[in-house]
Amino acid sequence: MAMASPDSGCDKVPRVAPGASDISADALAQPTRARVFRRVALHGGPIGTKELAAELGLHPSGVRVHLEQLHQAGLVSRHLIAQARGRPRYGWQVAVDAEPGGQPPDAYRLLAGWLARSIPARPVRLREVERAGRELGRELGHVPGHAPADETMGRSLTALGFAPRRKRAKTGQVTFRLGSCPYRDAVGENQEVVCALHRGLTEGLLDALAPSARLSQFVPKEPERAGCLIEVEGFDPT
Repeated sequence: MAMASPDSGCDKVPRVAPGASDISADALAQPTRARVFRRVALHGGPIGTKELAAELGLHPSGVRVHLEQLHQAGLVSRHLIAQARGRPRYGWQVAVDAEPGGQPPDAYRLLAGWLARSIPARPVRLREVERAGRELGRELGHVPGHAPADETMGRSLTALGFAPRRKRAKTGQVTFRLGSCPYRDAVGENQEVVCALHRGLTEGLLDALAPSARLSQFVPKEPERAGCLIEVEGFDPT
């Protein structure tokens, strides 16, 4: 029997398998729930309901409702957090096989396309874009928690909308096959610039999460079909 979360006092939460319906898209269509999901993803390791509510400046009861909706959609999972004293408690983190759905507002898609169109795809500018992406990736990668670096990277890519599938090919080597391109509209305007930004973002995540690892392959694909390949060498074996 599943235990209720000690910090919630609620009954066990039913689980719906990812992909079972369109509920994942509906779950992230609600702005506050999307914020909750994003914060859970960036945290890395499991985070309790009360801690999450405090970080977001929201009431725990409301956050709990959003977490239950995300759990039913297969987007977050619940894990026991060991305690030095007393009973263990539950924390939440992005499900490894989460498949976020939904679309951002049109204005954001248009803005991304306009920005991509405004940057010429010249070598010097592409290097500048990649450097900017790397700085952003370092910021995103600095999350608390003790989860393995490849898991945290996978969850970060999930939170950004890439729907990654992670595969450990050999010791220290991990491949992410991206099932979605959240920048597909902007890619249509200027693929070289957008992919340079994405590559830099990936390198920045590695800088923060696994400084000894290196990006061995970064293979863009047609955005409407997705399937971009990210291969990393040098992750600590787990």
